[in-house]
Amino acid sequence: MSKVAPLSRRLLAEALGTAILVATVVGSGIMADKLAGGNQAVALLGNTIPTGAILVVLITILGPISGAHFNPAVSLVFASRGELPWRDVLPYIVLQCLGGIVGTVVAHLMFDLAPIMAGTTARSGPSQWLAEAVATFTLMLTILGGIRYAPQAVPWLVGLVITAAYWFTASTSFANPAVTLARGFTTTFAGIAINHVPGFIVAQLIGAALGALVASALFRSNVAPATDRAANAQFG
Repeated sequence: MSKVAPLSRRLLAEALGTAILVATVVGSGIMADKLAGGNQAVALLGNTIPTGAILVVLITILGPISGAHFNPAVSLVFASRGELPWRDVLPYIVLQCLGGIVGTVVAHLMFDLAPIMAGTTARSGPSQWLAEAVATFTLMLTILGGIRYAPQAVPWLVGLVITAAYWFTASTSFANPAVTLARGFTTTFAGIAINHVPGFIVAQLIGAALGALVASALFRSNVAPATDRAANAQFG
């Protein structure tokens, strides 16, 4: 049985991972917007690819330490499943949020911008909230299904599902309360109006809860995959 890392080490991994993730999201958004010449599709593509790529890297290297949640919704779901002690949830969430804000500050400083700028990009309304619920639902289903059937592939699965969700959701898939909060402190391409952050977070938590419920029905440990059941029936 693998030894669980001390809480201090896990919190450092969560804070650092969320900071690098947000620095990538915001920084690549700034760079993409500068280089796209006003073409929003090109800018979004330039924002999408680095985000998906850094998720693969961060989950691969930090997953063995903290689980590489970088996301309060994920931490809450893992606690509800008994896979993270409830006493660790609040420290995880606090460090994820602080790390995310640091990531925004670092991205701003790299591009010679003010460290903190209250977000002004309007992202609100039923379609945006539905998009965030769908994005977080899909992310949670991917994580839990990956853990059940392909644990070594989880970094790639998460990177790919976020890459896809950037394009199939109206909100461009924030899918993460800590990242949403951090993006509320930038007026750049990746930003969100600070007063629209709560609506996104509520939608994300609802999507995560629904994803966890569906995953518990689909991925029960006592239910063999269809291919296994077919093999058992054949070779009985």
